[in-house]
Amino acid sequence: MIYMSGCSSCSTSSGGTGGCQNNGTCGTSDCNKMNSFDWLSHMGIPQVDNFDIVEVKFKGGRKDYYRNVDYLSLTTGDPVVVDVPSGHHIGYVSLQGELVRLQMQKRKIKDDDNILRIYRLANQKDIEKWEESKNREIPTLYRCRQIVEELSLKMKMSDIEFQADNSKATFYYSADERVDFRELIKVLASEFRIRVEMRQISLRQEAGRLGGIGVCGRELCCSTWLVDFKNVSTSAARYQNLSLNPGKLSGQCGRLKCCLNYELDTYMDAIKDIPTIEKPLQTEQGIAKLQKTDIFRKLMWFSYNNDNDWHSITCERVKEIQELNAKGVKVFNLQFNESSDIEDIAAQSTRELELLDKKFAKKKRRKKPRNRVQGNQPETQNTAPEQKSSSPERRPRSERQGRKPNPPKSSAPERQAAPPTPQGDTANQENKKRRNKRRKPRNPQSQNSPNQGNQNQGSQNQNPQKQPPKNPQSKASGSGEGKPNGPKKEDKRRFPPRKNQNPNNNSGNE
Repeated sequence: MIYMSGCSSCSTSSGGTGGCQNNGTCGTSDCNKMNSFDWLSHMGIPQVDNFDIVEVKFKGGRKDYYRNVDYLSLTTGDPVVVDVPSGHHIGYVSLQGELVRLQMQKRKIKDDDNILRIYRLANQKDIEKWEESKNREIPTLYRCRQIVEELSLKMKMSDIEFQADNSKATFYYSADERVDFRELIKVLASEFRIRVEMRQISLRQEAGRLGGIGVCGRELCCSTWLVDFKNVSTSAARYQNLSLNPGKLSGQCGRLKCCLNYELDTYMDAIKDIPTIEKPLQTEQGIAKLQKTDIFRKLMWFSYNNDNDWHSITCERVKEIQELNAKGVKVFNLQFNESSDIEDIAAQSTRELELLDKKFAKKKRRKKPRNRVQGNQPETQNTAPEQKSSSPERRPRSERQGRKPNPPKSSAPERQAAPPTPQGDTANQENKKRRNKRRKPRNPQSQNSPNQGNQNQGSQNQNPQKQPPKNPQSKASGSGEGKPNGPKKEDKRRFPPRKNQNPNNNSGNE
């Protein structure tokens, strides 16, 4: 016995099933059109009490129920030969087991003797004869449309289905009014030599048989899973705040989309909290008319005297304004009942701004950068004589440190360097500690004074061990050898002035 799957893309030349190799149990027969998934197939249901009625699917998603009187071993997707009132036909098994019982209860089909039987599984000869009859459908459809135009009948031929025994053909058509097609049946029967059955279908059923892609990008619901067509009215679009544009609300069948009913119950529950606006709201700013409503966010937009500016308020605020208007009270505007509320809010915002100004008005004192002269920086002579005189008079550093002032400098032969003493070393250590703690010289102009060289030379004489001269000339000057007090060379090291020391108050120049 040869088994064939419903979809030609999943079958093989050997007669077996291709694709996922599940022999049709995945429900992919007939190009996924009106498929049914048996979610009880893997459950441990007793086989003794198995339901003997099988659901069989035909062309265009049409389904019918047949009794398996011979208890054939059937699988979803198997082609079977079934009994029809005027011969036999071939279809594919779409569902079996306990789910068939549930489907019959849903469609209100009684389990009685009116249910026809399944003859056998279709063999190769049956399949070949059925393919020959299906090849006649397209030429017959084109010729039938020409005959309809010749007879001037107001009907549209949508599809034709031949039986597997090639003895009968069913013509599906759609029409807005009642059509007298008696003359048409005589012409078709005489030309095609076949028994003719005319069946009128609705536009939704026609779209389901032909199939297509909707505006959502998916296959049409009527051609994939939707069986029962419910009435769709324009009120469903009004409740969902959709524009009443027929071009956007209608589907490929020319009727309102079936998906408008999918979310209608959710919108109906949300609308219960939205107040009904029967007349405009009365305010001192003018009459406020409703422009838009956001159902799920509970917001309503109003405009004053049909202006372009819309103001959004909550549903609770709308109910409050309606209660005040019912008492004869006009509110100031949509947000506030009285003008004093706006003044209070403005005063509060002003106080907040003043607090912020006070908070950021106290600026932190910035620390001035330390002005230190590098050791190898050349001597500059930018200090004017007037700047020297403007600095306050200070005592020599030696007097403030408790040491004896140096004798006034004289000519080169009389100047000699004093030998270092232990007391001088202790003073140098104290000076070093003070030098590390100082922040900034009080007179930064003294860095570039011309007397800086003499002062640095004196500091080198006080601490000859830690800062020895690098060239013999500096050694000679530090040892007290006679040398004229001329301008210093630029290659000598320069040190910054010490704290509370002014080069103008140099003991050698007093």
